[in-house]
Amino acid sequence: MAGSVARSVLIVGNFFSSAGGTRSIGEELAPRLGQRGWSVLSVSRKRNRLARLADMTLSAWLWRKRFGAAQVDVFSDTAFLWAEAVCWTLRRARRPYVLALRGGRLPEFAQSNPSRVGRLLASAAIVTAPSPYLLRRMAAYCPEIVLLPNAVDLRLYPFRARRHVKPRLVWLRAFHGIYNPEMAIRVLANIRTRIPDATLTMIGPDKGDGSLARVRQLADELHVSDCVQIVLGVPKTEVPRWLDEGDIFLNTTNIDNTPVSVLEAMACGLCVVTTDAGGLPYMLTDGKDALLTPRGDAEAMSDAVQRLFDDADLAASLSANAARTAAPCDWPLVLRQWELLLDQIVKQNAV
Repeated sequence: MAGSVARSVLIVGNFFSSAGGTRSIGEELAPRLGQRGWSVLSVSRKRNRLARLADMTLSAWLWRKRFGAAQVDVFSDTAFLWAEAVCWTLRRARRPYVLALRGGRLPEFAQSNPSRVGRLLASAAIVTAPSPYLLRRMAAYCPEIVLLPNAVDLRLYPFRARRHVKPRLVWLRAFHGIYNPEMAIRVLANIRTRIPDATLTMIGPDKGDGSLARVRQLADELHVSDCVQIVLGVPKTEVPRWLDEGDIFLNTTNIDNTPVSVLEAMACGLCVVTTDAGGLPYMLTDGKDALLTPRGDAEAMSDAVQRLFDDADLAASLSANAARTAAPCDWPLVLRQWELLLDQIVKQNAV
């Protein structure tokens, strides 16, 4: 393969953060590979679904002589079609690709579409998963999946030990039904009956499914509006500051994989209280680096939060262990794994 593309990569995924969307792993990976000497092309920034599909497939074809390998994110439902279309194009262009499995719904989608999923994964040079959860659940469709975790830049998330926790709760996700933001309001209302000065800061973009309006309505109904601060998304660079203002991190999601927001909170030393959705039990150990509660059970999550106020030793242990759990997900370590993987694919294709 020509030297001009030997260390060139096309990253295919959602690049929406400049328009207020969630910053994807691909958006984090692309500039870091660039800093390591890779020539990086990326797509797509189109918000419209059909425009995004066209942008991804056309770019894969038109840029085919400019990259030696591609990395394609694979989500479930409609987004799975985009991965199929892009990979079909890459095969026509004779370019190898890595499939990066994403999203907590992918195992259920694969169960309903086993042939489609199996064909796509078999076509890849390498398939990666960010969590043991996806690796195990998707093994039936691809027996050799590489575990390559989601990453955070730990230098940007200063650790602060929490021992005597204050009743400052933080929630950091998108306002969307799958993340169940209303549950955080219910937890706050429960805690306020025991600790009247408890507060909750909710940070994230509005995905437009009505969740934000329901959160505000529920806060009014439960008489906690005056102690809820809603911040509709913040730049990535400001996330550490917002996390540092809290002591307890609530993760109320109904569907999940290996959420970066939880890793960020752990790196900062917050005490994480989370549901047991999807990949979270594979990522966290109840009572060691987090407290896990059943999905949708606000009472159980409230009781878990109360344990942190009652047991300073538990809070201190969770805080310290959370930072240790996050350590292997530091970007320099994960980036090196990505480089080795992409180098391997490019060299194999050059033979």
